Amino acid sequence: MPPSGYRGLSLWHDTIGDIEPRPGLDGDVEVDVAVVGAGYTGLWTAYHLVRADPTIRVAVLDKEVAGFGASGRNGGWCSALFPASLKRMAAERGRDAAVRMQRVLHETVADVGRLAGEEGIDCHFDQGGYLSVARNPAQLERIRAEVADHRAWGFGEGDHRLLDAHEVTAVAGISEALGGSFTPHCAAIHPARLVRGLADAVERRGVRIYEGTTAVDVRSRRVVTAAGTVRAEHVVLATEGYTPTVSGRRRAIAPVYSLMTATEPLPDDTWAQLGLEKRTTFADNRHLTIYGQRTRDGRIAFGGRGAPYHYASKVSPRYDRDERVHATLRRILVELFPVLDGVTFTHEWGGNLGVPRDWFPSVRHDRHTGLAFAGGYVGDGVATSALAGRTLAAMIRDDDPADLTGLPWAGRTSRAWEPEPLRWLGVNAVTALMTSADWSERRTGHPSRAASTFWSVLGQ
Repeated sequence: MPPSGYRGLSLWHDTIGDIEPRPGLDGDVEVDVAVVGAGYTGLWTAYHLVRADPTIRVAVLDKEVAGFGASGRNGGWCSALFPASLKRMAAERGRDAAVRMQRVLHETVADVGRLAGEEGIDCHFDQGGYLSVARNPAQLERIRAEVADHRAWGFGEGDHRLLDAHEVTAVAGISEALGGSFTPHCAAIHPARLVRGLADAVERRGVRIYEGTTAVDVRSRRVVTAAGTVRAEHVVLATEGYTPTVSGRRRAIAPVYSLMTATEPLPDDTWAQLGLEKRTTFADNRHLTIYGQRTRDGRIAFGGRGAPYHYASKVSPRYDRDERVHATLRRILVELFPVLDGVTFTHEWGGNLGVPRDWFPSVRHDRHTGLAFAGGYVGDGVATSALAGRTLAAMIRDDDPADLTGLPWAGRTSRAWEPEPLRWLGVNAVTALMTSADWSERRTGHPSRAASTFWSVLGQ
């Protein structure tokens, strides 16, 4: 826990009031399903289990509190973005399954808002879409290719459309815009409100949440903690970027840090120049990801990659802040919106996200061992985890319609990351490559061959 308490974790935690941890496990218990991790994946799994069958016994364990990790700290994009391309998905299960996966993700964005409303969770859900902006010719070429690719897969203007420079600035006053693309399949949310509200919702339905409870051993039919053992027919590992801290899983996921900053609440005359009236989420089309949103209380929350991967997949609160990266994020945001020059930034924070070796999330359940896993969202986890939880619940109950079990990520496993120091060298080399590619494209206006080669090697 940070020195200032859980409120000090992020802007989002700072704006939901004090968090009082729930009691931890105290002795052995027996349930039908044990879930390790009280983030979106674990809580959505619990939610769909008890919604389908109110008699099922579910226990959720977390080392800290619900929403401590990425679920409470992220950029607040509930999007249909998926780390693996349609081409990659089609290679797994065929073209129809890939297209179905993308359409289900489109539907899931709205489903999150609908279910939050049904449960009385005021997560500031506003589906204003996502604006991707080109600020140099290389980015514009990439955006045009991305929209053309979606057309080739059967997605029309209602899913992705090209914008000219005037159409971009009508949505957001981003400087040097040459054009862009827009998709309606994204909502801005307050992520901590969603995850904390989801925890309350599953508790109301009878799920037991044990906070401050560290799982020291996760295996078939049981989760061992210092305070007792949870025995269960099914055990769900929903630890995302913290997966390497679980015994025996050091190389399953690489925890990569993404950092964020937020401005003070901005006056109306500033917002008149910024735009974003519908809280449209925004980014430019650089290789090293950035992301931003307008919050309900009138700030811009803005984040991006660039923090180093830490040797041996270490995670630590001291990695949540990096002055070099936070300074870069502030500079980029002012470059995008020069009117912000001189504004006060009130918050900076960060956290880890989970990256599988092949950049492809997975959802799986072994009926023989009872072990289940979902994750590897590469930072696109808000809506994706909601679909994962729904899918895991159906797999566990063995009542899954084929439209879920037949999706490309169902039942697959990514290969393990390389041992150190190869893992450290590889992950940090990718960050350096993307940084260099963005610099080259800003300078020359031409697409980076090195970056294109990297993505083609991944099959993207």
